[in-house]
Amino acid sequence: MALSGRFVLLLGLGSVPVIALNSGLALIAWVLLVLLLAALDLSLAGSPRAVRISRILPTRVRLGESVRSELLIANVGRRTIRGRVRDAWQPSAGASANRQSIYLPAGERRAIATILTPFRRGERRSGQVTIRSFGPLGLVARQATIDAPGAIRVLPAFNSRRHLPSRLARLRELDGRTSVQIRGQGTEFDSLREYVRGDDVRSIDWRATARRTDPSAGSGPSLVVRTWRPERDRRVVIVIDSGRTSAARIDREPRIDTAFESALLLSALATRAGDHVDLAIFDRRVRGRVQGASGADLMARLVDTMAPIDPELIDTDWSAVPGLVRSMTSQRALVVLATSIDSPGATRGLLAVLPQLTRKHLVVVASVLDPAVIDATLSRSDRTEVYRAASAERALLDVARVSAAARQLGAEVVTGSPEDLPPALADRYIALKAAGLL
Repeated sequence: MALSGRFVLLLGLGSVPVIALNSGLALIAWVLLVLLLAALDLSLAGSPRAVRISRILPTRVRLGESVRSELLIANVGRRTIRGRVRDAWQPSAGASANRQSIYLPAGERRAIATILTPFRRGERRSGQVTIRSFGPLGLVARQATIDAPGAIRVLPAFNSRRHLPSRLARLRELDGRTSVQIRGQGTEFDSLREYVRGDDVRSIDWRATARRTDPSAGSGPSLVVRTWRPERDRRVVIVIDSGRTSAARIDREPRIDTAFESALLLSALATRAGDHVDLAIFDRRVRGRVQGASGADLMARLVDTMAPIDPELIDTDWSAVPGLVRSMTSQRALVVLATSIDSPGATRGLLAVLPQLTRKHLVVVASVLDPAVIDATLSRSDRTEVYRAASAERALLDVARVSAAARQLGAEVVTGSPEDLPPALADRYIALKAAGLL
């Protein structure tokens, strides 16, 4: 049972005749009258348990997008239900209004709509629905909490997909499907075409030129050049660090979310280029793994695998990473390690295993930088800001030291803000394809 504000107000109004009559008997009579009305009101209230509840809910939504959730409530009792309904979504589901009024006569059904705008990945759940049914006077209510489980999977936002068209255009240029003044560097011969100004003279095929020359035509020879395309069917292995350093929030999002964005953009680009992409999310155990998928199936499996994973507050076991990569491919591959390199002490394990990886694979270490640290180095107007700038400079020097050590061990390093890291990693992949290194 629940009391309403109307009950309290009615009880308070009794103070007027009590004070006027200055009688304790009047007080007792008024309280008994209010209790009698409350009992009558409660007996006439519809039963909140005499309902059937079902949900209409999409199975998934991207982080930051809004989706409509409907709660269907059917009154199978004999009395009208007047009151409020609370759909108990988790706070991170971003329910716009989870308490709504309802008027439900016997034998009828109503739909209660809630707009969800989740602000965290993973499974967002609503386990129970609470119904508070008031009587005709609105003094007291019956209340019941009913199990009505519902869940929606919140996928990574993939905001970096806006960079995909421009990067795909650059891949098409490398692949020779767009008319440009340069040729893609690669080792797979594609076709022959006429020479145009700006082509590398080393690409001229003199035998094909001689075959096309017509001595009777009286014109000069028509030069023919070879075109190349980047190699296909290469392996790209992405290992995302889900240890404690990936839990730090950079520019209002965890490091691991930036790693997911980078991995999604790179995977979409690589699969369109004809390469095979495998993914592992790892700290001391494999938290998620995607292998053997391509095209649309690859992207669907990636976002489904990434969605429920949150960082573990433990140190990553980098000594197990070479074995993990070997279990995913036995061929030479581009191995992308998405982790943090802002602390020399925390990266000792990473630097220790880089020689094992670079001996066979092309390794790229991708790490997000905090824009606030860079901004702190620019402001030095007072003593506090000078100390803050000095600390920020030290942090950037640590990143530079670790980056230099990684490069000495044969790996490449890509860094950037959460906004810049995904396209920067995609650009490095395209540069490797253009140089014929992948």
